[in-house]
Amino acid sequence: MTPTFGRLPVQSIDVGLVIKALEPIWSTKPETASRVRGRIEAVLDWAAARDFRDSDNPARWKGRLDKLLPRPSKVRSVQHHAALPYPEIGAFIETLRERPATAARALEFAILTAARTGEVLGAKWIEIDLKAKIWTIPASRMKSGREHRVPLSRAALAVLQEMENLRQNDRVFPGDRRETLSGMAILMLLRRMNRSDLTAHGFRSTFRDWAAECTNFPSEVVEMALAHAVSDKVEAAYRRGDLFEKRRKLMEAWAAYCARVEAPGKIVPLRSIA
Repeated sequence: MTPTFGRLPVQSIDVGLVIKALEPIWSTKPETASRVRGRIEAVLDWAAARDFRDSDNPARWKGRLDKLLPRPSKVRSVQHHAALPYPEIGAFIETLRERPATAARALEFAILTAARTGEVLGAKWIEIDLKAKIWTIPASRMKSGREHRVPLSRAALAVLQEMENLRQNDRVFPGDRRETLSGMAILMLLRRMNRSDLTAHGFRSTFRDWAAECTNFPSEVVEMALAHAVSDKVEAAYRRGDLFEKRRKLMEAWAAYCARVEAPGKIVPLRSIA
């Protein structure tokens, strides 16, 4: 922005200058460009509120820049997280369990719960009800902004019981030198396992593929297990429950599948689990 706007007074910023600042990165770095546009808009809104310029904001998207630039979704390349094919998950879990590190337990728990990495790394003991076998993630830590209950399979509970024996603070997966384990610890774990081709988030895709290919669980149960937002506004308005008991069966089935180690080249017939 600085090479374009320089020391120009704020009232001199117009659509032409905004376009000049955004166009070089709009197609190559759409995510960054979208954030920059938003920040320019916020600054100019503040300036207008302070009477440093008029209220017509040249960085506004709707009714302004949307007529001059392609939508970010049109230029943003879809990037999929590297995922492990689901027939290999049993062997991976077996290898993972040989590692005593906290990062290994955190990744195992993330796989077994199909939760996002950040949700797992930020987990606190106060969120865990071992007796009821429920992990309740508060809305403040959810991408959707809504509280999410996770049914805990026997395998997931075993991970928690192991961590409880090593409890240091209020975090389920504490770091060595900090209160919370970092995402880098998971990344380094995968590198040490010679699996730099994978990402922690990709295991959610592994779970989704397994559920679609190997079970008869309804897609809405699977999507709710992944804490995905309901895109259909009408459906979202009428859906009140969280399909918890159905999700409990799903997660137990997933844990059972993760405990299976298939021999290379062995053909395993798909069967209905739901």
